[in-house]
Amino acid sequence: MPKTTVNHPIFARYYARMSAAMERGGIAEHRQALLAGLTGQVIEVGAGNGMNFAHYPQQVTRVLAVEPDPHLRRLAQLSAIDAAVPVEVGDGAFDAAVVSLVLCSVPDQSRALSELRRVLRPGGQLRFLEHVRAAGSPLMQVQRLLDATLWPAFGGGCHASRDTAAAIHDAGFSIESIERFSFPQARIPFPTSPHIRGVALAMPVVGDTAAHMAAETAAHPGPLGKQRPRASRSAPY
Repeated sequence: MPKTTVNHPIFARYYARMSAAMERGGIAEHRQALLAGLTGQVIEVGAGNGMNFAHYPQQVTRVLAVEPDPHLRRLAQLSAIDAAVPVEVGDGAFDAAVVSLVLCSVPDQSRALSELRRVLRPGGQLRFLEHVRAAGSPLMQVQRLLDATLWPAFGGGCHASRDTAAAIHDAGFSIESIERFSFPQARIPFPTSPHIRGVALAMPVVGDTAAHMAAETAAHPGPLGKQRPRASRSAPY
């Protein structure tokens, strides 16, 4: 896995412990749903301590897992001993990319998503599971206040108020399906309770006719005139 200088030692150790409780609390089911049906080569950005690795289907031939934090990366390498095959990242090579609970903490969300778009082939899938900005005004205001004060410092760079669905769309992806849910379920929601899970397709660069046809084929396989409809959204993004 490629190494970087990102280092949040306190948060990384807290997250490693917390992630096991999250699995038992129900996030494992969302990981399974996130990864179901994936095939081919996959790049996962922000792999954490490797909790997704156990949920990849057998049809996935290779996984490149990228984790910038050194402590979490070491744990991910242990988790990936029997599951991951390191590969070199090339332009437009990957069939799918997976991001789970990482787009909240990247310094430049737009740039990170643009890079993901770059390494995916036209029509390649982006599977995402992220906590996001709340739809309701009171919680959104709390999120913004926390982001402007201590939350990023104590949360390993985490931002609670990012509109990640809109950022995915703006980066050149077509959102095919999206589900909004609250996790954990609580009477008083946490600042990071609002979540989204879904699938987006990498759209071709404007003017690239061949790539556009490839993306359309990926989105709507089948004979001409008998294309399947796109998956419906459970909520607007």
